[in-house]
Amino acid sequence: MKPNCYLLAILALAFINCSKMKKPLNIGHRGAMGHETENTMASVKKALELHVDRIEIDVFLIKSGELVVFHDEILDSLTNTSGRIEDFTFEELQKVIVKGNHRIPTLNEIIETIDKKVSLNIELKGKNTAQPTFELLEKYYQKGWNKEDFLISSFLWTELETFRKLDPEIPIAVLTEENPLKSIPTAKKLNAVAINPWWETLTKENVEAIHKEGFHIYTYTVNEPKDLKWVTELGVDGIFCNFPERLH
Repeated sequence: MKPNCYLLAILALAFINCSKMKKPLNIGHRGAMGHETENTMASVKKALELHVDRIEIDVFLIKSGELVVFHDEILDSLTNTSGRIEDFTFEELQKVIVKGNHRIPTLNEIIETIDKKVSLNIELKGKNTAQPTFELLEKYYQKGWNKEDFLISSFLWTELETFRKLDPEIPIAVLTEENPLKSIPTAKKLNAVAINPWWETLTKENVEAIHKEGFHIYTYTVNEPKDLKWVTELGVDGIFCNFPERLH
């Protein structure tokens, strides 16, 4: 084979290998929090502008019974107010200003804004969120939404167990920040579709093992280009990112 033909063969093989590399879902973390304050309407709208495949947000149940979208249990670091978010009523939260002159949205508002353009990963951040989230989603199914439009995840595995008892079909993902292999028994018990591990716990071996068990892997939170490249090469199924444009 002539040298130039040999080079062309190598390039062709490289192209084939690259084309076989699975493109992971682009999951906007708390919207697009690298651009707008996390879990706000502005952050969710920015994620949509950046053409994500899915948006992830966090929910708490507050004192007056509404589900609101916020990450921290305590308001102090991101707002002009102190205290536990679960101790506030909806009326009181309307007066709270989030950094960047935003307000704390309800889960209803987020769902209405997304309007089935992409799927929504609802992380049950607070306790006792499974039942009211289930009841809220039931109303959206009556409006034409499908269960596949949502993914329910949580580090609170008891909340996932409660949700699964209420709904045997909705997609569930088990969140973990430790060795992801330890979450496989729980994922099986819940009939989950995915395990959502911290990206720094991933290896080629445990990714293969999780896939062998039939679970997708949606890993959080990967922002640096070299790390995005690495987890993509590992073969994960989705990546949570604060800067979704970096995944295009």
